[in-house]
Amino acid sequence: MQIKKLKVRPQKNPPVVLCGPELASMLGCWAATKDVKSLGPCGEHAQALFNCMRTAPTKRKQHRPSINYHLARLGKTLKD
Repeated sequence: MQIKKLKVRPQKNPPVVLCGPELASMLGCWAATKDVKSLGPCGEHAQALFNCMRTAPTKRKQHRPSINYHLARLGKTLKD
């Protein structure tokens, strides 16, 4: 079944990773020094990530009807 007038738009705003740079720096440090426990040189990167995660605002889930909701609504008006 094809619907000529139906278009699905992509999301306008990409998701924002709040503590992404801190996580990337810690993982980069782990890869470079193999200090997975963050006791040596990666300790400050781990602490920066911890502080960022502690102070980051929590995301509130916005209610947006999903594409399935809209397709179910349109399905009532379409004829097979």
